[in-house]
Amino acid sequence: MLGALLALASAATFGLNNAAVRRGVLTATVLQGMAITVPMGLPLFLLACLLFGGFHALSEFSTSQWWWMASAGIVHFIIGRYSNYRSIRAMGANLSSPIQQLSVPVSIILAMIFLNEVITPVRILGFILVMIGPAIMLKRKKGAGTQKSKSGFEPQYAEGFLWGGVSAVAYGASPLFIMMGLESDGTMVDSIAGGLISYSSATLVIIVLILVLGGRKYMTGMGETAPKWFALSGFIVFFSQIFRYMSLAIAPITVVVPIQRLSPVFRVIFGWLINRDHEFFGFWVLFGIFLSMFGAILLAMSTDIVIAILPSSWASFLQLSWP
Repeated sequence: MLGALLALASAATFGLNNAAVRRGVLTATVLQGMAITVPMGLPLFLLACLLFGGFHALSEFSTSQWWWMASAGIVHFIIGRYSNYRSIRAMGANLSSPIQQLSVPVSIILAMIFLNEVITPVRILGFILVMIGPAIMLKRKKGAGTQKSKSGFEPQYAEGFLWGGVSAVAYGASPLFIMMGLESDGTMVDSIAGGLISYSSATLVIIVLILVLGGRKYMTGMGETAPKWFALSGFIVFFSQIFRYMSLAIAPITVVVPIQRLSPVFRVIFGWLINRDHEFFGFWVLFGIFLSMFGAILLAMSTDIVIAILPSSWASFLQLSWP
């Protein structure tokens, strides 16, 4: 239960984070935003390690654990975050939400391959619904023609879908890296120490990238508001990530990842409160989000719960599993 609650807290803060990012990328580049949000996590995780004893756990990490956690940081905070920001900039947070749900099948498939997870009829239905969400968005696009938000923003679907797909793969793969880094006996303190490694590796990469692009000169021209939104995002996403790492330490991927995919609900809520003039809230957008979110719930739901809800005649079919 605690793992599920931590995953839900991660989903809520991640939804708020995306709303803040949406405002930031209106006047700044994606890398400018990452140059603020990624390094911000490092001192915050240092403080968390100091408070919870993470440095002792860090000293007991093996070389392979360091490698897995560093890889998780680069995959999630560099590749995943960059792609997510690009998708949000191209289409807005709401339109990119159903594509993000594709990270759930990626995580489940990797868990099946490397952690001996199984696939069931309920999960197959969840896969299908998660895949239908983006297709619903395409239906909206074809049926509605070119549309703009109240502020005049026009979504770039090709760019948004491309980068949204890349971010889904990266976000879907990183939980496996974290689980491999925590190993079978990882604790929540270990997860905080792992988060510090992940943020450290990602921060080094982003510093090198910014220096190559021109350093301080590259960071100018963001305007007055974008740095504030990115700073808020960096603070919020720290809590999202610390909840995520802690939940993965005490709950399986197949529970944590789908619950985290409830973040589109919070994206819509915070998007309406903060970015209503820069987002789309039409029927097909919300319906696509609902279907993909429901699919994510089915991926996390126990087969026993579904059997208890449906007629007993379905039990033999629902209990099938592969491989």
